[in-house]
Amino acid sequence: MALTFTDQNFDELVLKSDKPVIVDFWAEWCGPCRMVGPIISELAEEYEGKAVIGKLDVDSNPGVTGQFRVRNIPTILFFKNGEVVEKQVGAVPKATLVAKLENLL
Repeated sequence: MALTFTDQNFDELVLKSDKPVIVDFWAEWCGPCRMVGPIISELAEEYEGKAVIGKLDVDSNPGVTGQFRVRNIPTILFFKNGEVVEKQVGAVPKATLVAKLENLL
């Protein structure tokens, strides 16, 4: 199951993770976000134990959203060792996200 990242748990779950992390920045009202959501959930199950995968609601978490200058959603950031190493803006096929994640493993 995809994790729920917040301003409060972001440092611990994302920046301090010893595994690659995917963060899906989304909002309830965003149509393309609803297309990406199920893909994020599938990836979370498929890569359980290998990567940390979750979602961050931009409306409820302005701190992290501003910190990473997320202006458009969905934005998917890929972290390794606490650093952003890859970025995807907009809805894309699952294969695109899998390829980027595989590069980090």
